[in-house]
Amino acid sequence: MFKMTLFYMTVAVSSLFGVKGQSISDPTEFQAFLDNFNRQAQVVTSREAEVAWTYNTNMTDYNLKILLDEKLLLAKFSQEAYRNATRFNLTVMTPEKRRLFIKIMDIGTDAQTNETKLAYLHKVQSDMEDIYHTAKVTMPSGQLLPLFPDLTHILAKSRNYAELLAAWSGWRAETGGKMKNLFAEYVELSNEAVKILGRFLHCHADTGAYWRSWYETPTFEDDVRALFDQIRPLYEQLHAYARRKLKQIYGNDKFPSSGHIPAHLLGDMWAQQWSALVTELTPYKGKPTLDVTDEMVRQNYTPIKIFQTAEDFFKSLGMKKMPDKFWNKSLFEKPKDGRKIVCHPTAWDFYNKRDFRIKQCTLITAQDLETAHHEMGHIEYALQYKDQPVSFRNGANPGFHEAVGDVISLSVQTQEHMHAIGLIPNVSNDTESDIDFLMRMALEKISVLPIAYLIDQWRWGVFRGDTPPEKYNEQWWNLRCRYQGVSSPVALDSSDFDPGAHYHIAAGVPYIRYFVSKIIQFQFHKALCEKAGHIGPLHKCDIYNSKEAGTLLSEMLKLGSSKPWPEAMYVLTGQYKMDARPLMDYFEPLLKYLRQENGNDYGWHPHYATSSQESVSRQNKALLTFVLTTVTTALLSSCVF
Repeated sequence: MFKMTLFYMTVAVSSLFGVKGQSISDPTEFQAFLDNFNRQAQVVTSREAEVAWTYNTNMTDYNLKILLDEKLLLAKFSQEAYRNATRFNLTVMTPEKRRLFIKIMDIGTDAQTNETKLAYLHKVQSDMEDIYHTAKVTMPSGQLLPLFPDLTHILAKSRNYAELLAAWSGWRAETGGKMKNLFAEYVELSNEAVKILGRFLHCHADTGAYWRSWYETPTFEDDVRALFDQIRPLYEQLHAYARRKLKQIYGNDKFPSSGHIPAHLLGDMWAQQWSALVTELTPYKGKPTLDVTDEMVRQNYTPIKIFQTAEDFFKSLGMKKMPDKFWNKSLFEKPKDGRKIVCHPTAWDFYNKRDFRIKQCTLITAQDLETAHHEMGHIEYALQYKDQPVSFRNGANPGFHEAVGDVISLSVQTQEHMHAIGLIPNVSNDTESDIDFLMRMALEKISVLPIAYLIDQWRWGVFRGDTPPEKYNEQWWNLRCRYQGVSSPVALDSSDFDPGAHYHIAAGVPYIRYFVSKIIQFQFHKALCEKAGHIGPLHKCDIYNSKEAGTLLSEMLKLGSSKPWPEAMYVLTGQYKMDARPLMDYFEPLLKYLRQENGNDYGWHPHYATSSQESVSRQNKALLTFVLTTVTTALLSSCVF
């Protein structure tokens, strides 16, 4: 089967278009080229997606080899299309056709024509991902634990400082600690490839510049910096509140005098979403819980029911239902047959207008209910633009795709919606309940903003050459200390590579999209709530059952990337720019509460760096305590004493 596919795709590449001559200006030939490209692109991209799905759901060496071969074939197809597209005179085209041609020529690292180097780039990327997805940590107890669900559970549920430290530092050793050299090779190979691309399309100085070009805004770096400055006061107050509560749990001696929070104490492996701390940080105790996990279990929710609930939301807006293939081919829970799979939730478009899937190792939790809505938002976007040419089947910019699922979750997580679908008995309308709800949302939406901003700040510096390999870890922690207000609980070493402990670094996935999405989803939410006729605070809006809101959202989604993102933004919001004011309006009651609680106790020193002696001593003491506790517990449970 595979050999037949290889032959078919090689023929497709070698016979593509066959256009002769230079600077072709005939509109008839423009269209003929585009029609041919669209037909061929649907075939090759669909095939590559299918092979990638097979590997992601069954991580064997055999499936990896097939995937790497398929990536090379897709690269050859892209290169051939690119070469033929450069023969056309873009200056005489309509804006839409010119946009299509530019997207066809924008082939990224596939511009590398040295097949050996391109194959090696793909292998380096695959090796880093494999290190990440297969990593397991040996805990002091002797247990060998993977990230999901075990280490994730420890970071979320344990309040034992030493246990958290063992999981946190072990994960960094088993992931980033094993891929630093690979990452340096990836940077060099990726930069070389995008510079080749720049000879005929845009002058990309490096991979970071290439990634930023997707936003089609010359001032993009300045724009996101200004957005970060808009939200900084809210994050600073949330950070201060969390720091004070965590000191009550772990003791002042575990916290540096600089005002930073040790990075392993915030509820997840990357200190980016603090939702696991909701019990400790909820301001008003004794109020009805906003975590519907127990109620979902009581009502016998299953992974399928979770996704059916998500689909019901989109159908209530008059939007598209999931096709049959979605239900037949998606993977909604971790297989029990021992296969190694990539559990990171993802949505998949197979580019044939029929096949759309989600891969998610779903647990029966409120968080996974929200994640299901988010991932289905990606699918809804793809269903809406599926009739666009292949080159336009994407979000208006990378942040748009992430924002669409999240804007739905802003309605889904309200008390009003949870009551509507029978997961809470009634809606509390008092001020204290509002503050509790907004705290819960801030621990999900606001806590992630600094790291979503700084990850690509770090990577852009690496790609530019400002940060050489020997400075990778130092600069990573400089940025985390400055923007996120967190510090490493262990001594830093130039041989370490803590960035590699983050999936999007290992996988080579740009991350600024998540910062953008967290900003613009509140712009989207405000516009949709106004269309739905909502009256009252923005954080109480649920657009469920509003066909008017669904129609407005669909009008933007069906554009795909056929228009520059400011035009797509205008269709939905009436604005051409990203703006953090709707986000700040949403959280205004919480910000007022936090300022009253914190007084002048907020902020941190921007350049804190843990001294080696201090952090080593802290680490050793914590690990020793954990080992002694674990051994003692084991001895007692086995009745040795």
